[in-house]
Amino acid sequence: MKKILLTLVIAVLSLSANAQNKNFYDFTVKTIDGNDFSLSELKGKKVIVVNVASKCGLTPQYKQLQELYEKFQIVIIGFPANNFGAQEPGTNNEIKEFCTANYGVTFLMMEKISVKGDDIAPLYKWLTQKAENGKEDAEVTWNFQKFLIDENGNWVKSIYPRTSPTDNEIISWIQN
Repeated sequence: MKKILLTLVIAVLSLSANAQNKNFYDFTVKTIDGNDFSLSELKGKKVIVVNVASKCGLTPQYKQLQELYEKFQIVIIGFPANNFGAQEPGTNNEIKEFCTANYGVTFLMMEKISVKGDDIAPLYKWLTQKAENGKEDAEVTWNFQKFLIDENGNWVKSIYPRTSPTDNEIISWIQN
């Protein structure tokens, strides 16, 4: 019995250690144009990751995200997702055109992915599961949920979708 318990404790500790060793820079994603993008290219920079949608009541947050990007030169990465109310039905090209034409988006946009469910993208699995990020469970509850990543590629915090990208909490984090 002691041997089984010891084996179980070692297994749990090993899983915990693996989660804490994995960080944001371990992932490669695809840009909205279909090119590979290693997140390790962002070493030394704070990053805001946000799942976006073109037909959502929160879609005007694109404007605030762009303003934040321009004012603070913070790295922002948008991941279009169709997980909530089919509010991102477009193709990658249609999404890119929409964001550029309507909001002048110049921050990084990646290909459309799934941010929850059985087909969740690996990066979002890391962002949302404590077993992966070593910090906290943070299920994506709607479009425009924001994740803050520090300069070392560590998960810092999840910000609720309705919270403005220009909220004092986010601005303070960027400036500190």
